[in-house]
Amino acid sequence: MHGRDRTALIVIDMINTYDHDDADLLIPSAVKAIPALSRLLERARAAEAPVIYVNDNFGEWRSHHGELLETALSGPHADLVEPLRPDDASLFVVKARHSIFYETPLSYLLNQQNVGHVVLCGQVTEQCVLYSALDAHIRHLQVTVPEDAVAHIQADLAHAALRMMSLNMDAHLCSADEISF
Repeated sequence: MHGRDRTALIVIDMINTYDHDDADLLIPSAVKAIPALSRLLERARAAEAPVIYVNDNFGEWRSHHGELLETALSGPHADLVEPLRPDDASLFVVKARHSIFYETPLSYLLNQQNVGHVVLCGQVTEQCVLYSALDAHIRHLQVTVPEDAVAHIQADLAHAALRMMSLNMDAHLCSADEISF
């Protein structure tokens, strides 16, 4: 492939124990997003598009993605993680802050994979997804956000964040089923 002509599916913070202050507000939205997110994962994998999980390390600096997954799958909300489990071809980047790009190797990885278009899904719309969309935009990446495959804590802020992504970051908003890889 020439240039940055590939599309990558980026799954943000879905490997989660839901053991945090806002979890009770987030879980209902995550439950709604999981079916669309699962369909996106199936289609991306079938098309052999890069699937990259970017996940908080929850302050556990000695952990790696396998431990994060194992911890989430052994917790009370494993049913929210199991349908989105990374496969052997999935790539994994650990982050410590809101943006998937902040002090992570993601930009380098996307360049190595010839990715010029990112599909951002996961949680939380008004936090990590929003900041990641901005950082993708300033890196001259095309951004798509499937509105039915992102979860929020505060619905009003999520709506505003999606509007900001569309208007200020030129993100394409659509349903998960409209996306092709």
